[in-house]
Amino acid sequence: MTIALIAHDSKKELMVQFCIAYCGILSRHHLCATGTTGKLVSEATGLEIERFLAGSQGGAQQILSRISCNEVDLLLFFRDPISAKANEPNEYNLLRLCDVHNIPVATNIATAEALIHALERGDLDWRDIVRPSR
Repeated sequence: MTIALIAHDSKKELMVQFCIAYCGILSRHHLCATGTTGKLVSEATGLEIERFLAGSQGGAQQILSRISCNEVDLLLFFRDPISAKANEPNEYNLLRLCDVHNIPVATNIATAEALIHALERGDLDWRDIVRPSR
């Protein structure tokens, strides 16, 4: 399964801590991330992460492209709804495309933990019925 990681600047440390906590589960999947988020998570966890550009330089659009091509199975997008900056990834487009392509998405730690536990239990296998394999 391919898991995409994106975090607004104020949520990057939370993403790092989440990935440290669930490193064992995440290590069994292909991970991709926007540039800075991927760098921070990789350095803290040792996980292999396919890194795109920084979110403000087009990394979020690269992940959007992957979602459009059915190359992402799960999105963890830790966003800051209070103080997000104009140059940070646009959540509307990400969330809309996830809805269009039936991609489970977490925008906060509570939902991310629920999805990670579901992934570990195999509860996300229903996606093979909804979305044909690549």
